[in-house]
Amino acid sequence: MDNKLSSEKYLRAKKRVEEIKQFYKHLSVYLVINFVFIGRRIYKDIVYGDSVIEAFLDMDNYHFFFWWGIGLIIHGILVFAKPNIFSKNWEKRKINELMKKD
Repeated sequence: MDNKLSSEKYLRAKKRVEEIKQFYKHLSVYLVINFVFIGRRIYKDIVYGDSVIEAFLDMDNYHFFFWWGIGLIIHGILVFAKPNIFSKNWEKRKINELMKKD
């Protein structure tokens, strides 16, 4: 029984590490791609006659960064602040609660 519990804990821990690793990969891709795209758009604005300050302050350059950032924040919340509403413990508590009612 103890061996089974430790293997279940190991599998849960392994799954958790994989989720965290996926989040960090997502964050890395987000940073690299957005720095490249934002840098390219700012450079194009400067080439077309905007000043450096105008190019940096142009909000049109940051739309993609913003919306993908919202998705990244949601991903981070799901990984690091997992809502335990429907966890195994919740299931056990709910079953016990319903059994007590009957």
